[in-house]
Amino acid sequence: MLLEARAEIKKGDASIKAIAVNSVEADLLDAVLRLVRLAHKADEQKILAPLIKREIIYRLLVGGEGARLSHLVVASKGATRRISRAIGRLRESYTEPLKIEEMAREFGMSISGFHHHVKSVTSMSPLQFQKQIRLQEARRLMLGEELDAASAGHRVGYEDPAYFSRDYKKLFGAPPQRDIANLRSNLSA
Repeated sequence: MLLEARAEIKKGDASIKAIAVNSVEADLLDAVLRLVRLAHKADEQKILAPLIKREIIYRLLVGGEGARLSHLVVASKGATRRISRAIGRLRESYTEPLKIEEMAREFGMSISGFHHHVKSVTSMSPLQFQKQIRLQEARRLMLGEELDAASAGHRVGYEDPAYFSRDYKKLFGAPPQRDIANLRSNLSA
C-alpha cells in the first residue's frame, strides 16, 4: 500500500513495540465511523467496506503508527497468528491457573519464545497480562454487579482476598472498596 501511494511511514514512537493507546486524527476517526455506519447496510457494505478498511490501514501507516505496525508484522510472521490465539485464550480463561509450559507447547513455542512474543504484543508477561484482565473484570463485577471485593476476587480466580486487594491497589491506586466508591461518586456527579 505504501509503495502504491508513494508515501513514507512516519517515525512515531517505534520504541514502544506493544499495543498502545494514542489520540486519533480526525480523518482516521471519520473513516472508522463511516465503516461502523455500514454495519446495517449490507448492500453498501459489500462495495464500500473494503475501500474504507484500506483507507483506515493507510491512515494508520502514514499517521504515526506505521513504525509500530510494521514491527508487529515483521516481529514474527509465523508466531503472530499463534500469539493472537494465545492472547485470546488468556482473555477467555483468565479465571484458571496459568500454565505457561502447556500454553507454549499448545501454540508450538518454547517457553521463552512464548514470553517474548506475548510481551512484544501486550508489553506485559503472560502472568501480568492475566492478572490485569482478572483485576479489570473484578472491578467491573464490583461496579456493575455490586459484588464485594472478596466475592469479586474469588470469581476472577483469586483465592486469597488480601492478595487480591494488594494487587488491586497496585493497579488502580486505591483499595477495592475506596476505588469503587470513588468511581460511583464520579459517575453520579
